[in-house]
Amino acid sequence: MKKHLIVLLSAVFIFSSCQLETRQTQNEQGKLFIIGGGKRPDHLLNRMIDESGLRDNGYAIILPMASEEPDTAIFYGKKQLTDLGILKVEGIHFPNAEDIAENLIDSLKHASLIYISGGDQNRFMQIAGDTAIGEAIWYAYKHGAAIAGTSAGAAVMSEKMITGNELRYPEYSATFRNIESENIELGTGLGLVTSAIIDQHFVKRSRHNRLISAVIEHPDLLGIGIDEATAILVKGDEAEVIGDSQVLVFKNPLGSKHFYYEKLGARQIKLDIYLPGDKFKMTK
Repeated sequence: MKKHLIVLLSAVFIFSSCQLETRQTQNEQGKLFIIGGGKRPDHLLNRMIDESGLRDNGYAIILPMASEEPDTAIFYGKKQLTDLGILKVEGIHFPNAEDIAENLIDSLKHASLIYISGGDQNRFMQIAGDTAIGEAIWYAYKHGAAIAGTSAGAAVMSEKMITGNELRYPEYSATFRNIESENIELGTGLGLVTSAIIDQHFVKRSRHNRLISAVIEHPDLLGIGIDEATAILVKGDEAEVIGDSQVLVFKNPLGSKHFYYEKLGARQIKLDIYLPGDKFKMTK
């Protein structure tokens, strides 16, 4: 608790007393920088920094609420940015949905980059969902900020959010055992992405089964699986792949869905595998 108070006081001091320059853009929709987890190579983070405009102006805020160790998430998140020359960066930990200081919300609204750490996406949404925190993230995004997240911070970008839980199998597994009906649990994320369900650590952890299940049961949405050390940069309805690995995009253009007891089947499911530098549309 003492560490959390220090972090909060530090944020208040930096954003209220040091008179940091803030974004000048108004009414300009921002960008999303969605990282699939794992290592974050310098060239990936440099692109995130460049897209947010941090080298010219503004400041970054790290939100660590998905992590079981928020102070550690802030420390390493700050270090990666400061090592790359970004000094105007601070972490703000909101320990619960009730203890929300208004001056910290104001700092969040005017950040150039908001970075959501990894951990548990459900934990993050329990604190940020339907609160002033989520509203501040949306305000920043609508006024030109870059919103970034890794791992759990990637999952929360979707309106329909993968929770990681299987409804048929209560014991956690890193990947789904089968492609089955009524097994994937979806929660409500921040809704910055409404046309797709985002999955992370995708190739590394063989998470194909759960995303295939998702597009069969939710054929109106894309299924976007982002591998580790890889990100998508979303501007409007276009995404660009950045990093070291692949992004897999599943579509169910026919809305196909068949059953054999609890097992799911479908016809003409489409899969595209994108490499760094490739671009694709975020709409079907």
